[in-house]
Amino acid sequence: MDYVNLVCIIVTSVINVSTSLERRLVRILNVLDNVASEASEGIPIVVEGEKDINALKRLSMAGNFISAKTSGKSLLDVLSEVEAQEKPEVIMLMDFDKRGREMTVRLARGLERMGIKPNLVFWKTLFSLVGRDVKDVEGLVTYVKNLQEKMGKNILNV
Repeated sequence: MDYVNLVCIIVTSVINVSTSLERRLVRILNVLDNVASEASEGIPIVVEGEKDINALKRLSMAGNFISAKTSGKSLLDVLSEVEAQEKPEVIMLMDFDKRGREMTVRLARGLERMGIKPNLVFWKTLFSLVGRDVKDVEGLVTYVKNLQEKMGKNILNV
């Protein structure tokens, strides 16, 4: 193989990786934008803790956040807090680790029994995009920032 062919292969590989990262970044940002849109309409967002809330705010998200693990809350406490919001739906954005997945399932079941729709679409989509690389919601900020740096872009100023 000559030098020119080798350079072409390397450049093609870099471009493919770059476009793959860019597609991933765009998909993540689209999901976050959709969450922000839903939240702006008053749909509460359930997260595990205060650090997750701060991370979402750093990603330009505002809304009614409910922290599931603050001050030793029980599952019943969280369900009661969601019920008090008197909303037919709640967005679930728990962590992507084993404990977060387990908490998501328990909360979703409890919410369904109460007649409240647990919206897991955003969580499932984010998990499919970052699940191997990010273990918690607060890690999304660093992950997005790293992707932006690799792409040479800073879309969110994070």
